[in-house]
Amino acid sequence: MKSKIKKLFLKTYGCQMNVFDSERIEESLINFGIKKVYEEQNSDLIILNTCHIREKAAEKVYSELGRFRKLKQKNPKLKIGVIGCVAQAEGQEIIERSKIVDMVLGPQVYHKLPEIISKIESNEKVVDTDFPLEDKFDKLNLAKNIKRNSTAFLTIQEGCDKFCSFCVVPYTRGAERSRSPEVIIREASELVNSGVKEITLLGQNVNAYYFLDKNNNNIDFANLIKVLCKIDDLKRLRFVTSHPRDMTENLINLFGKEEKLMPYLHLPIQSGSNKILKKMNRGHTVEFYVDIISKLKKIRPEIAISGDFIVGFPGETDEDFQKTLEICKIIKYSQAYSFKYSPRTGTPSYEMKDIPDNVKRYRLSKLQETISLYQQEFQQNLVGSVQEVLIEKIGKLNGQYIGRTPYMNPVVIKSKENQIGKILPIKICATNGLSLSGEYVI
Repeated sequence: MKSKIKKLFLKTYGCQMNVFDSERIEESLINFGIKKVYEEQNSDLIILNTCHIREKAAEKVYSELGRFRKLKQKNPKLKIGVIGCVAQAEGQEIIERSKIVDMVLGPQVYHKLPEIISKIESNEKVVDTDFPLEDKFDKLNLAKNIKRNSTAFLTIQEGCDKFCSFCVVPYTRGAERSRSPEVIIREASELVNSGVKEITLLGQNVNAYYFLDKNNNNIDFANLIKVLCKIDDLKRLRFVTSHPRDMTENLINLFGKEEKLMPYLHLPIQSGSNKILKKMNRGHTVEFYVDIISKLKKIRPEIAISGDFIVGFPGETDEDFQKTLEICKIIKYSQAYSFKYSPRTGTPSYEMKDIPDNVKRYRLSKLQETISLYQQEFQQNLVGSVQEVLIEKIGKLNGQYIGRTPYMNPVVIKSKENQIGKILPIKICATNGLSLSGEYVI
């Protein structure tokens, strides 16, 4: 494909999966002479990679498109695309509502971008929200000879079969699909060879990974981690997002066996009430969840636990909410993400009676206060210790660098030398809100 389009402005919303998709899109288009730019007014092609998890996601997209209308008037040759989960959910309606949009693509068809770009250059409008049989990742290969950051995402699984009553992911991302271990291992090795020290494995339900190889061998998530940990120059391995139902005994035990597997686990629970968990169709109880954490802490006492919460789910009483606060006290999360319940069209919970927004706001505030207390407690316990910190980027101030502990805490240090990509022993000196400050131990 020889394209007149040479400059891409790509804006990404949502989860790490979207970030990964955007990175692969950028790299795949390099082969066609299309490079990323950082100012939309200097681009030939604007793409919004969208997320549909939260309320009013689509309206945010239309608001963005409204801003681009003037750019399109000034430059009629400018092409605009909406991709991702909002595109999957809205489809043709996006073009009907916003005439400036040239293409609408669901998350499973990104590999078709080169041919689609050719079509929109000919002033054809394209809407593609299919779930094709071919694997997009087979087409969105890693670009060669690129010096990468010290950390990288690697998608190993996509889609979801859990059908939580509040979630649109099964409808926008499709059924669970796992990539072959051979491809994953090859890509992980390529990332490491290009300078990556830490890989985070991604999936909507990453620990649901399962692959039947050509010899009829069952490869589960624990098996995959064992193999990846054998890559020589890979220093650290993480994974998100997990589901409690897929936390097998073998996977739990790996936290005590594999040093490269970091002592950090993001394991959403969503609510501390069994009644609400049942209404959410989570498929597990609070007791089941607590048992998982207990086993993990027995195997690796220092492990940091992160979580997700939804407050104000239909039917949630004050008593149910108190149980959510109680689970925070039991687990003592090192960090957690919390949101007000957002009714999503097409999900089972959309038909349930919603809770007043002022109640949701109050509960969210109380929950975030509680989470913050335990986050600060976790960070304070690190003060005075020496942590192996992977330096990831330059800070805002001169001579400032930012890295992360094995527990995912951001750490700010000062150095006269370039430390990016190094794993340094850092004495933690103080906690500063959401981050730590430390100094290099020589």
